Amino acid sequence: MTSQFSPSLSVGQALTTFDWAIFALVLIVTFVSVIYGQLKRKQKLTQEDHFLDLLIMGRKLTLPLFVGTLVATWYGGIFGVTRIAFESGIFNFITQGVFWYASYIIFAFFMVHKIAPYKALTMPDLILKMFGPYSARLSAVFNFFNVLPIAYLISLGLFTQALFGGGLFTHMLLGLMVVLSYSSFGGLRAVVYSDLIQFFVMCFSVAMVLYASISTFGGLNFLQEKLPTSHFSLTGHHGLGATLVWGLIALSTLVDPNFYQRCFAAKTPETARKGILISTVIWCCFDICTTFGAMYARATIPEADSAQAYLIYSIQLLPPGLRGLFLAGLLATILSTLDSYLFLAGTTLAYDLAPQKWRGRPWVHHLGVILVGIIALAMAGLFEGNIKDVWKILGSYFAACLLFPVVAGHLFPNKISDKSFVTSAILAAMTVTAWHVLPLSAPLSLVEPLYAGLVVSGLGLFLSSKLLRSA
Repeated sequence: MTSQFSPSLSVGQALTTFDWAIFALVLIVTFVSVIYGQLKRKQKLTQEDHFLDLLIMGRKLTLPLFVGTLVATWYGGIFGVTRIAFESGIFNFITQGVFWYASYIIFAFFMVHKIAPYKALTMPDLILKMFGPYSARLSAVFNFFNVLPIAYLISLGLFTQALFGGGLFTHMLLGLMVVLSYSSFGGLRAVVYSDLIQFFVMCFSVAMVLYASISTFGGLNFLQEKLPTSHFSLTGHHGLGATLVWGLIALSTLVDPNFYQRCFAAKTPETARKGILISTVIWCCFDICTTFGAMYARATIPEADSAQAYLIYSIQLLPPGLRGLFLAGLLATILSTLDSYLFLAGTTLAYDLAPQKWRGRPWVHHLGVILVGIIALAMAGLFEGNIKDVWKILGSYFAACLLFPVVAGHLFPNKISDKSFVTSAILAAMTVTAWHVLPLSAPLSLVEPLYAGLVVSGLGLFLSSKLLRSA
């Protein structure tokens, strides 16, 4: 079958009035859910502490809401994921899927019940109770840069740019203003209710594209005929070392603030454990759809821009009406992550990094969310719209600096001191920075920055613990 798809389709011009009507309807339902969440929160404020409800819904998150918000929060970088799949095939499913599923399962079975007794509000608050104030402050700084929604702001800009044309920065700015309008003031409850709507729309949308692709072009035989053999290799054309580094980045789930926040908000530890396991199954299905959907895009329009190929392909594949639903699902995927990360980064500023006298004041949190948006917009320009670089660089810092100290603290309670934690994290940060900026020669230049950071983090944790105990 010969494809008649265009690699440079104007997405906005391809939409019918019916498509725009469906697209608008989904957006309206989403914003109604946000208003509903805000009203629910106002009812609760007469009975519960304001800030506790603002940050973690008063620890009342039920299983369906837990699954909906956790799944929806994880896929805002869909343009990054589909770009990797377009360029490298099932390498994407391994690096952005399988490695992460293993981390989710570890978290569900080994972490959930360990963190529950601390009754913390945020991850740095947990670290404060486990290690001490200096560790908490330092982890809050790393946490802040890890949850800056740079990649998801870029995704939103790419999406609206594909619809309307124009400059990427302008679209990022306008999109940010819309998201700030509801994520600043509604609290986690508003984020969760909007995530629930977005969860259903995004899952249906990517499944619809894969089903239509198979129906139109056939199954694996079609892809094998049209794609390079490297697209069916577990490591793609990247090599084993570059593939495994994503596995180590995936382990950052064990210190991921979004996971911790949802677990702190869950009604019970068992709710959180079940929710993570159910979410993992859904994530697997979602990743199958996006990976193979992007591979169909490569097979039919190989000359398309890899950053937007999945979108351009899907618009030409689907009939009128379903195109609007697909676009709404794609936007829902981005917004559900962007608002969650904005909210969480704002929480880090307002609760974990703010002076003690300002903590617990909702207006400080609102201001923090707005400031996060401004910083994320500025940093998006530094990465020049490359989502993969955002994930890899910031993820390397976060995993290298916090993974070993936090996991060691869970495995050996009360054995890791505040100073040991800080020493390990700072040494890891210095090492990763050196690997990124210094002109290293072989064999050091062949080592990924994350590998070097983790080695130094582990050695620093061991040696500083030894020295402090002997002193």
